[in-house]
Amino acid sequence: QVQLVESGGGLAQAGDSLTLSCVASGLYFFNYIMGWFRQAPGKKRTFVAVISRNGGSAYYEDSVKGRFAISRDNSKNTVYLQMNNVKPEDTAVYYCAADYRVTLHNTTDAYDYWGQGAQVTVSA
Repeated sequence: QVQLVESGGGLAQAGDSLTLSCVASGLYFFNYIMGWFRQAPGKKRTFVAVISRNGGSAYYEDSVKGRFAISRDNSKNTVYLQMNNVKPEDTAVYYCAADYRVTLHNTTDAYDYWGQGAQVTVSA
């Protein structure tokens, strides 16, 4: 079966950098666009970033532009989220997701597969 497994979360201070990884199995990874989403306590899950199948295109939610970078290594079935200059408002559970569509999008409910999430906590 399809599995997405996130890692790399943890505690950070404002201004630090963190890198999240998500390893996929059970699917043809290069056929899926990959997204990162996050869910803060008491809030709904929201879009963070998405990357195209070949890694050539990506886009970001406005609050993370210039601070976060999404990338992928299709040879390792892995997508990354490099988080720089993190802020307390970045505190959330971060999820990776896979979607078979070609077009990049941020529609949460349209993604086919989800990981279990990785907690990121940023203190001031």
